[in-house]
Amino acid sequence: MKTLKFILTSVLCMLVTTACSENRKSEANTNKPAEKAQAESVKTEGKALVVFFSHAGDNYSVGDIKVGNTKIVADYISELTGADQFEIVTHKYDGMAYKPLCDLAKKEQQQGELPPFEGSIENIDQYSTVFIGGPVWWGTWPQVMFSFFSKYDLNSKTVIPFTTHEGSGLGSCVRDLKKAYPNATVTGEFSMYGHDVRDGKDRVEKWLKKIGF
Repeated sequence: MKTLKFILTSVLCMLVTTACSENRKSEANTNKPAEKAQAESVKTEGKALVVFFSHAGDNYSVGDIKVGNTKIVADYISELTGADQFEIVTHKYDGMAYKPLCDLAKKEQQQGELPPFEGSIENIDQYSTVFIGGPVWWGTWPQVMFSFFSKYDLNSKTVIPFTTHEGSGLGSCVRDLKKAYPNATVTGEFSMYGHDVRDGKDRVEKWLKKIGF
């Protein structure tokens, strides 16, 4: 009798344990879509700004271009979201062939140079979301973009990085942006091959919709 009672008690415990386990699995599965949606949607209230550096002239894969690859993506973003724009402009690289430009960019990075840029943003505080875009030079942003990072404080804002490249993807751009702005929400990153941007508006639009714009 005692043996039968022990067996029945053990079976009952197993059934209760299994039910709790299934409930936890069910709760976890129920929560996953909401967590995923929350991670994908990064849009915040307030105005948005697109800050970018783009190099026209001699570019790898696309040749001598009048409009830089990153500018085309930045224009798509502004057109589709209504965001304001600020272009980081320097004439230091004007007219340079691709190879000398690469050599100069590498030297600037090794020496930690911060080349000056033109213009300024009158009231950066009015923007809650800032898209940051540029080409990937030697695995990260061009040094002139670090000049911008050192001048403007984007901490407490939502910062969305995007890059154009020919194989580097995002490189270390996201990591370096987080290092520049440790108290910003850096999220929603996007990268695109430079040779694809001229026919890539649909891809940019799909990305923007995914992150809530």
